[in-house]
Amino acid sequence: MKRNKFIILSTFVLVVLLGFSGCEKYLDEPAENRTFTGETDYTKSDDMILPLIGVYERLNSVDFYWSNFPLISVRGDDVNAGGLGDQQDFDATDKYIYNKDYWMYNDLWEGYYKHMITANSAIEQIALYKENSTNKTQTDKLAAQYTAEAKVLKSWWLFQISRVFGALPVPPSADPSELLVADLSSKDQIMQMISDWMDEAIPDLPAMRPNQRTDLPGGVTSYTAYALKALANLELKNYQAVADATGEIMKSGLFTLETDYYNLFKVKDATGKIVGKLNNENLLEMQYSDLGQSTGDNYYHLFAFYGPQGWTPAVTGAGDGWGFYEPSLKYIKFMLDRNETIRLETSVIFTDRGIAELTSDPDYANLPAWISSTTRSGDKFNDYARAMFASGKHYLPSDQLTPGRTSYGTNKNFTCIRYAEILLMYAEAVTQNAAETAGSADEAVNKIRTRAGLSNLSGVTNDQVMDEKYAELAMEWGTRFYDLIRLGKTNELSYDGRTFSADKIFLPYPQNQVDQLPVLSQ
Repeated sequence: MKRNKFIILSTFVLVVLLGFSGCEKYLDEPAENRTFTGETDYTKSDDMILPLIGVYERLNSVDFYWSNFPLISVRGDDVNAGGLGDQQDFDATDKYIYNKDYWMYNDLWEGYYKHMITANSAIEQIALYKENSTNKTQTDKLAAQYTAEAKVLKSWWLFQISRVFGALPVPPSADPSELLVADLSSKDQIMQMISDWMDEAIPDLPAMRPNQRTDLPGGVTSYTAYALKALANLELKNYQAVADATGEIMKSGLFTLETDYYNLFKVKDATGKIVGKLNNENLLEMQYSDLGQSTGDNYYHLFAFYGPQGWTPAVTGAGDGWGFYEPSLKYIKFMLDRNETIRLETSVIFTDRGIAELTSDPDYANLPAWISSTTRSGDKFNDYARAMFASGKHYLPSDQLTPGRTSYGTNKNFTCIRYAEILLMYAEAVTQNAAETAGSADEAVNKIRTRAGLSNLSGVTNDQVMDEKYAELAMEWGTRFYDLIRLGKTNELSYDGRTFSADKIFLPYPQNQVDQLPVLSQ
């Protein structure tokens, strides 16, 4: 199997696997159940990419992320869990009432640990290809790159799960039994570990945008690693390291803010131009595709979780959602107070009931004329019991569905890291007294404000940067919650009847894992 046969469709990094039956064993069988002898010819260096593709398959998995992302991101004051459903513990988690037996907690844990062990397995297999190669010059370079890619993806999962649960046993190898004797690493130790791993990975990764890669379009690059290094150091409050890492991305000149903010979170604009997939703004995204076909294979994220329980779509027959993910009234009022337009329209879908709730407050009795329960694409969001609003960032207009496809949001990618976040992390670091490495905080923030149609700021403060992050990154990966925790502004998390306390920063370890891993009971 020659490496140049891996022609990846621009919308989905893994579709290529369908054409190679020999790849199936790398994807269907859990890495932890495979041995490294008797089944693979490690002298065939052209096959060395296969274990790495297995790691990307985990990134784009349709099995886990539908429940994992909501749990990671539901606790901030930007988003509420939709209530009145069969997931009372999800709603309770949003209100800081935690149940260690809740299936979502265990699902997140098991899913992300399987992903990390798959990455470890890939790293070990790549080492065997390198060891047995007869073409050392070519193989050594590719082995270093593939190892670095797996290391970055492993770190992404470790970063997310540590922010949720805190101290963790870090899987040292592809053998899951080693977790039985692994020590706990504190959250700070894990963040430093990730930062160090990114230092190791960066020199071996291509210095380009992910969408510039021709071997694996959308795959990890050195700038993805810089972004993850910045995120880890932000958790550590090592602001100079944040400014240094984000500064490298900014100085590259490769990344730009997408001018069409609305369709950045969709698939295409009114002219049919692809905007929401492999955009110049994206440093990491999960890729999905229906292959542009009305029937047959469809690789998708379950966006129904975020959609309304009832709507009248412009395209008859388009399916609705479950109503479990709702922008908060607090966030909407915050945005209205700032005279936000495009970011509010993009982030929030209104229902008539939600509009009535807003206008019942005398301070918001006269809403802007553009606010409506019907979107610009003609989709009418009807009233439904679980929520008054829906997330616009997880909404795909019905007229952007591939004809014949009806599932809510299908064919839409899921963004993980955007250049806007890089600019805002840089500004945050500089306003926390880090030395400037790529211009001023004003310049970084004003690029984002200009896109949002807002006036420039001068002498931007840290509070203003954090407000900008709230406006820009709402409903994305729990950024708001973790920002407030890090900065000690947890009073903001007590809103709409919720009461937050410091003992609620981390979710409890899932009881199923405590029963299996003795170290967790410590």
